[in-house]
Amino acid sequence: MINFEEELKKFHPSLEVEDAEEAIYNQDITDMADILVKMLKETKVEEEL
Repeated sequence: MINFEEELKKFHPSLEVEDAEEAIYNQDITDMADILVKMLKETKVEEEL
């Protein structure tokens, strides 16, 4: 039978997963909120002209 407590003590996260996590969190990706803010600012500038 498997002793889950012992198996959990042996567990070490994969370095590949940690590297992928770091790469994902360090990306500066434009989301929909950023696009909407930019569009609103552009519209406001056009109205002022």
